[in-house]
Amino acid sequence: MDLLKTNSIQKVLKTFILIFIGTMVLTISAKLKIPFYPVPMTMQTFVVLFLGIAFGYKIGLASVAVYLLEGILGMPVFSNSPEKGVGIVYFTGPTMGYLIGFLFASFFAGYLNFNKNIFIIFGKLIFSVSVIYIFGAIWLGILIGWDKPILQLGVTPFLLAELFKICLLTILAKKIIKFRKFI
Repeated sequence: MDLLKTNSIQKVLKTFILIFIGTMVLTISAKLKIPFYPVPMTMQTFVVLFLGIAFGYKIGLASVAVYLLEGILGMPVFSNSPEKGVGIVYFTGPTMGYLIGFLFASFFAGYLNFNKNIFIIFGKLIFSVSVIYIFGAIWLGILIGWDKPILQLGVTPFLLAELFKICLLTILAKKIIKFRKFI
């Protein structure tokens, strides 16, 4: 019985450590700006999908949820949040839809089977990242008005960077998913 308790405690501890690592990597990925055309890119969407693939949908989703909670509570984890953070005010700004989309994208990336050929993996990752932009565009439309060029403002500038990240993840997906064996 003690062995069972020990294994249970170890599993919970390992899960918390993985979630903590996930939130740290996601925070770092939000702060790194990589020069790209037409707008600089962060690696946030890459990491959101990576967490789902590497940790599975439960831990990937939990990592993103804790990251969002940290930001809502005022920690400076989001891409453009100031050093002291601004909490719920920043969260409910123009990027809220994208941030909520992170939850679904990580879930889908972790839930979908990546033991297929490279074209199927590519399609699944495109689907997963599209969810981020669907939520983002919808929230942007609600926030600034549907009469504005929503796609040109909130989706089109990021397409080239997303394609680059999806191609990279597609190539790495079969190797990344092997990490789950250690979880």
